[in-house]
Amino acid sequence: MERAVVQITLFGLLLCLVTTLPNKDDWDIYSFHINSTVSSRYATTVITSRVANRMNESKEIEFQVRIPKNAFISKFTMFIDGQVYDGVVKAKEEAEQQYTEAVSRGQSAGLVSSVGRTLEEFKTSVTVAAHKKVTFELTYEELLKRRLGKYELQIHARPMQPVKDFKVDVYIHEKAGINFIETKGGLSTKALANAITKTQTETEAWVYFYPTEAQQRACDSCGEQGMNGDLVVVYDVNRDVASGDIKTSYGYFVHHFAPSSLPRIPKNVVFVIDRSGSMKGRKIEQTRIALIHILNDLAEDDYFGLITFDGNIFHWKRELVQASKTNVNSAKKFARGIRDGGYTDINEAVLEGAHMLNAHPREGSASILILLTDGDPTTGETNLERIHSNVRRAIADKFPLYCLGFGFDVSFEFLEKMSLQNNGVARRIYEDSDADLQLKGFYEEVATPLLTNVTMMYTGGTNLTQTHFSQYYNGSEIVVAGQITDNDIETFTPEVVAVSGTQRLRFFNKNATVESTGTVTDRRIQRVWAYLTVKQLLEKELQLSGPEKARMKKEALELSLKYSFVTPFTSMVVTKPPGENTDVLHKPKEGEKHHYKPIIPLSPAHMPQRPAIIPLSPAHMPQRPAIIPLSPAHMPQRPGQSHRRKEISRIHTGHSPVLARPRAPYPGVQAPYSDTAGFPGGSHGDFYLLHRIHQVLAGNLEKDQVQHAKEPAVSVFHRILLKAENQSLPLCFDVPGNTYIKLFHHPSDELSVNGLLDSVANRGFKIIGIHFKNNQYIEIVTNGINVQAGQGVTRNPGQDLVTADITVFGRDKEFDVAVGDTRMVILVHEKDGNKFLWPVLRQRPSDDRVDGILALKAAVYEEVQQSPSTKLKIRDQEIDVTRSSAVDYSISIPPTLDCWFMSAESALQRRLDDFTAAQL
Repeated sequence: MERAVVQITLFGLLLCLVTTLPNKDDWDIYSFHINSTVSSRYATTVITSRVANRMNESKEIEFQVRIPKNAFISKFTMFIDGQVYDGVVKAKEEAEQQYTEAVSRGQSAGLVSSVGRTLEEFKTSVTVAAHKKVTFELTYEELLKRRLGKYELQIHARPMQPVKDFKVDVYIHEKAGINFIETKGGLSTKALANAITKTQTETEAWVYFYPTEAQQRACDSCGEQGMNGDLVVVYDVNRDVASGDIKTSYGYFVHHFAPSSLPRIPKNVVFVIDRSGSMKGRKIEQTRIALIHILNDLAEDDYFGLITFDGNIFHWKRELVQASKTNVNSAKKFARGIRDGGYTDINEAVLEGAHMLNAHPREGSASILILLTDGDPTTGETNLERIHSNVRRAIADKFPLYCLGFGFDVSFEFLEKMSLQNNGVARRIYEDSDADLQLKGFYEEVATPLLTNVTMMYTGGTNLTQTHFSQYYNGSEIVVAGQITDNDIETFTPEVVAVSGTQRLRFFNKNATVESTGTVTDRRIQRVWAYLTVKQLLEKELQLSGPEKARMKKEALELSLKYSFVTPFTSMVVTKPPGENTDVLHKPKEGEKHHYKPIIPLSPAHMPQRPAIIPLSPAHMPQRPAIIPLSPAHMPQRPGQSHRRKEISRIHTGHSPVLARPRAPYPGVQAPYSDTAGFPGGSHGDFYLLHRIHQVLAGNLEKDQVQHAKEPAVSVFHRILLKAENQSLPLCFDVPGNTYIKLFHHPSDELSVNGLLDSVANRGFKIIGIHFKNNQYIEIVTNGINVQAGQGVTRNPGQDLVTADITVFGRDKEFDVAVGDTRMVILVHEKDGNKFLWPVLRQRPSDDRVDGILALKAAVYEEVQQSPSTKLKIRDQEIDVTRSSAVDYSISIPPTLDCWFMSAESALQRRLDDFTAAQL
């Protein structure tokens, strides 16, 4: 099976920045969530920021985040005092008209501005009344691009204050299969490493980042102003079919083509290096360093040339030479001697590079021209249009031109247009300490050609995105999307033809299955098509002129408006409460100077009037699979149960009511229990009696029902999953229903969490009780929170509970619990109309003394026998197991996983009694 590395820089999908005023007491970001869903390499990210005005007067509150430059904002909403205010995407000219009408008012506006290598900034503000809250919710979308075998989804967090409820949830779904997933970056170091959890199945992966306030101050670039760094998620996918991965839905398709088991093609490469006066100092030094590294990486069957230029052209050799050791050493010596000079003649330099490649045709090779410059042409031909025309004629579609613009003085649009016209791309090199690594990294992307003249053909396809590609490089990917004619998948046939060296290849599998999905969420295939189409229309508009340029702009604008994309041709008008300015947010072009524009405020009549909503974090984000861990046996008494316990004490024979084990194993378990282990008297009847006592404690049975306890026990069990280390299959075991489970115990924080399992088989928990220190008790049920205050109980269904020591946030289908350095999520599931709870430990505290089911570490086992029966070896003990399955309720949309089924004692390597409690 061929595999291709996919790296997701969780920062690529997403880089987020929320800033506040210097005085945190003015307003407080009390909750900040980032939810990213990646499916078929298309990422949708939702940033939700909840801010409270702590002042006794109205305050202007700002929302500021950074997003990937390749992303399109598609939605923005504010929730204020029960009202909903939406951003609306309009043609930029329409927004400009509002601006023109309001210039004299001097009103400020928001914008999307270019702020860095891969990021743009989204910024707006709104006035919030005293002691009121506002929720900002921004959505953006991006097709992840594969480079060097990696997809990158990058997240930068700089909230300017520690946030009490900070969460990053990333869900990845790839039908091709996920081989591995890992995290890196500045936010994965030191104490923050404990805040990251990740889980994967064959086709899905989850990454969670839940740092506490203390941890947000403790990373390499953290302090009293919170985090300032990146989180990077890296994952790999399986690639089984050479013809690629095709998905269809609702009449649209997307084709990912990335064959990897192909021989490399020898290349001919010419480097054209600017050595004009503006390159003086660090730029020329970093260029020399990068060039020497690149020369070292040339293969011996490659041919290369090296040109430097200012107002004149300087050759190392006047024709291409083979990359022998002698020639490479000579070229490195030349590179070390590159010095800055005078003016900049880009036209003559690029034409000379093209001439060298044209003069050295070599069958079965791939040619590449790379230009590095930091400025505009200042001598020779300086008319940009004529330079474009000259270069286009010289290259004549025979090889790509890649333009690297060093710094911000260069006319990047000029370089971008020249690259696009010649089947290449432009890349800005930033004047940072790692500029040499940026140069080397770009070269590595094009260092290994595998195919040339790639043509993608689709019988039964229409409205296709780009289908011809001059070259395909190892570690990259070609993506084509389109519509299926008449939505007739039976007649839809994909085919790829390309050249590998001297051979013509055809990638076609008439028996290949074209995967078709029909769920609402899979309309993202249509959005992939729209995203790619708009991107490519923007590129064509840049290259063309006259009527064709206008037509490209018109088509890009219409699609941007239809799919609500903020592009260079559209703006988002952010409506606000009556009397406030309305912001117009623009997407800049690369290198465009950003500025604020005054905007006319909308009248109250135009403001949306919707019913009040309580905003919750997006429910569609799948949650990480987990285990069910718990805490100590001596749990404080649950409020409101003392009278029942007195009744029970008259019924029972004097033994303390602990969970007993059945004499005989329950169905499917291989001799898990001894006759009397942990059970006074050891009788089956006593076990059933205690089972019924638990039901009384749960409020399900009355006392007189327990008095008839000597009847057969009902086999009600719940299957529990225990993750395994470095193994594809987890362990699983059964626990009886109506059992009190010790989920988690943290002695240092005096925190204990217990749960009561449901009386219906294969569900979760009816009630989860949280005890903190001596006098705080919180009880979570499916529809709300009970809080003990002294002798009374206050019911707060679905509300947030925030104290100095503990926070509980009730959200749609989940409760978030934070105590010290412990973070827990309690998911609410529904099956057959009945709701139940499932706890997940999102962040394990650093204290090794924590205990309970949720605190269990991943199981370590090896498979030692497959026939006649399967045996696993755990801690030097061989255990008979059977292959079974279990629903993983630790994820919001629970998958069914294969698992190795065994007794609870074998899986836990401890007595089940160690994980049960007498009460909540």
